[in-house]
Amino acid sequence: MNTEVTLAGITLKNPVMTASGTFGSGMEYSEFVDLNRLGAVVTKGVANVPWPGNPTPRVAEVYGGMLNAIGLQNPGIDVFLGRDIPFLAEYDTKIIVNVCGRTVEDYVEVVERLSGESAVDMLEINVSCPNVKEGAIAFGQKADALYGITREIKRHARQPVIMKLSPNVTDIGEMARAAEAAGADALSLINTITGMKIDVHRRKFVLANRTGGMSGPAIKPIAVRMVYQAAQAVKIPIIGMGGIATGEDAVEFLLAGASAVSVGAMNFVNPQATMDVVEGIEEYMKKYHVENVSDLVGAVE
Repeated sequence: MNTEVTLAGITLKNPVMTASGTFGSGMEYSEFVDLNRLGAVVTKGVANVPWPGNPTPRVAEVYGGMLNAIGLQNPGIDVFLGRDIPFLAEYDTKIIVNVCGRTVEDYVEVVERLSGESAVDMLEINVSCPNVKEGAIAFGQKADALYGITREIKRHARQPVIMKLSPNVTDIGEMARAAEAAGADALSLINTITGMKIDVHRRKFVLANRTGGMSGPAIKPIAVRMVYQAAQAVKIPIIGMGGIATGEDAVEFLLAGASAVSVGAMNFVNPQATMDVVEGIEEYMKKYHVENVSDLVGAVE
């Protein structure tokens, strides 16, 4: 039974990775999860300078999931390179760094800083965070802007580039094609769906930011549909995410056309969710006599 998958020339021991922003940079979960068993760790977004994030409160529970408006709080690239990369490099897993920014120049600065880091296997470019006002909306929801920033990042990147797509668009296929045309090596989707919660007793917004990104099991059918549509539109590999809690959830994304999957919100509910998904995929493969996990990719009829 072979669980290896290859994304843009990078081979992962299995198709399970962490969704950016739900797993810290690995250190935070290392007491609960054997990082060596993951296909890859995708770090929380890192910018060229420290970001304080949005005002609090910035997390709210909703039916079937959660809303977050963290605002990509992060310590900046200097701390990240000095603390997080050396820690992750001690483990037998691939390292994918999520990059955020407010301008093209911000993104490029981080990409260039990471270009000399041999421990970093791939870059995931976050152009689709729904609760950061600058940058993400302009880049993540307009095909021409997505094309432009992807092309510029590819000019400076030394690692394969994954563009993380927003679901808050009219045509996900158009966005996927724009990223592919600009040279993206892979796509990841979906990022969170913009949502809102109001406290009816206080008649106030629950989140200080008013809106936040919804994640969790409730968004999975939307995510599966969008992954399928993106897979029909492009030839580059896709990393699927959105409400994955079990091995069968992950297999659903693979059948829709994803080559790998990321586990996100469930990490907050069950710190060992990624391990459950790894084992669940293996159990599925045994049950249905699947020799290579890659045989499942796009195999829906």
